[in-house]
Amino acid sequence: MYFLSEVERKFLLYRLLPLSRKVGVSSDLRGWSWHEGPLRPYYENVRLPMYIVCSKYCPTGRDVYLGFVEGVKGAVSFRMALGKILHGVVSDFLQSFIQRRSLSFDSWCKRIRWNEIGADPEAVLPVARMVWDYLAKVCEARYAEIKSQQPYASEQDLIASTVPFLIEHKISGELLGLSGLLSLDCYDYLHSIMFDLKVGSEPQDWHRLAPVGYALVFESVHEVPVDICCVVYLNMVNGRIVVKRDLFFAGDELRNWWVDERERKFEIVAESRDPGMPEKSQCPEDCMYRHICYG
Repeated sequence: MYFLSEVERKFLLYRLLPLSRKVGVSSDLRGWSWHEGPLRPYYENVRLPMYIVCSKYCPTGRDVYLGFVEGVKGAVSFRMALGKILHGVVSDFLQSFIQRRSLSFDSWCKRIRWNEIGADPEAVLPVARMVWDYLAKVCEARYAEIKSQQPYASEQDLIASTVPFLIEHKISGELLGLSGLLSLDCYDYLHSIMFDLKVGSEPQDWHRLAPVGYALVFESVHEVPVDICCVVYLNMVNGRIVVKRDLFFAGDELRNWWVDERERKFEIVAESRDPGMPEKSQCPEDCMYRHICYG
């Protein structure tokens, strides 16, 4: 999922990296400036998870009010359940590969608590197995390629070069007013790219907010600049796995947009303000709270 194609590597090397070096990022919009404006949270007693800050499924943000003010539990849709399963497949397979642990798909399935997923196993497991097998082929092929190029490298070095990723890296978002325990989908530490995985989704401009937010958090904790982000879209089309990547420069405009969204969501919670329902035609059919707003 997180391996760039040859075309994407060229786009990174000859377009995005030169752009990031030429334009740069304002110092006050680096995560390590968390203690100053504009990154310092206005509402310091509010803590929200990253997905809430970055989500724009609800046009008005009423999902934030219902979930974090009223405490209403949303209904899990099939797409959400499938997304949770496939996120687990990707992260668990890559972590087992990095650690060189022998983990089969069938053994992995036994770990799943289906009562917490909210989906029929028969509906999601065939797709999950396809993704598992796809990752196995890609990783083994890259490992074999690296091994043939580095005959004197240790096993640890080969793995680090094959899969240079921090997967589900746990990190605190408290400095930016977020939850104390966040998980990054993937951080490529050789190329300094922050990835975010989307399952069953068509590209939206606001999808870029999540990896930008994680880049800010990473900068706030580790004080390492992250200029490049990527949204990975994992979909099934005609029974085939389709992976598309949106690779972009995390510049000032996107960082300011993330800050604006954070403050808007924080205000809803801090002031217990119901932003109102969107037009029914604008409410996604699989919104967790559609049944609350429209019955």
